[in-house]
Amino acid sequence: MKKPLTIIIGCLIGFSVFAQTDTIRLQDKRLNTSYLKPALNQYLVYFQNPKNKHILRFWFWLRNVAVENRDGKKVFAITQHWYGSDSAIYRYIYSLNNAADFAPIYHSETINNKTKAYNWSSAKITGTDSVAQNLQKGFSLDFKLPNFNWNLDIETFEMLPLAAGKTFVINFYDAGLDPPAYVDYKVIGNEVITTLNNDKIDCWKLFTEGDNKGNHYSETYWISKKEHEFLKEEDSFNGMYRYKIKMSSAAPDLLTRFDK
Repeated sequence: MKKPLTIIIGCLIGFSVFAQTDTIRLQDKRLNTSYLKPALNQYLVYFQNPKNKHILRFWFWLRNVAVENRDGKKVFAITQHWYGSDSAIYRYIYSLNNAADFAPIYHSETINNKTKAYNWSSAKITGTDSVAQNLQKGFSLDFKLPNFNWNLDIETFEMLPLAAGKTFVINFYDAGLDPPAYVDYKVIGNEVITTLNNDKIDCWKLFTEGDNKGNHYSETYWISKKEHEFLKEEDSFNGMYRYKIKMSSAAPDLLTRFDK
């Protein structure tokens, strides 16, 4: 029995709605940078090993997003502080990105008083000469295509045009490591979650999975529909679980407190 043409057309339209793939390229300016608000965002990050159920490992992340003017251009200046139980694992990260399209300009990481700093353009990344004792001073890598800073994945996800059935392909690069690679992120549904402020927030669920050195991993992110706010993450890798929870507005401003 032949199917009516209207049914066939309807099926094709339905398939296109639920199978949209968006490649996020810098030149297309698909990220909505107006969604990224200047703010100090704080996250509790903890790890759980099912083999040792009574033990948790903790981090506390501070990610401060500011808008500044550099050489007549508006940029995002993003500062990260990663605190743990040992000062030797404290991590300080500073990144500059063009405010118009979130193109990386500069990135540095300091761990255990050792710094790696880079100048970043659409064509290449090089070690920064002007940073004292830069371990990556002689580093250089040419790019085939412009890419995004993988250290700023949280901020990047907040700017995506999230919608039901969409898959995003993002060319991410982790500074100083393997060459850039496209990573798939799928909107797998939505969920209303209750925050630490006891607010019920409708969120998109963004999902990715892959293999790293033979080990499978998966990551799920909850991003609010209304404010495009990264609220929660759950990861699975090497038999371990990691969670990131955005802290409530009642969390103390540790940066201000430490400066006193």
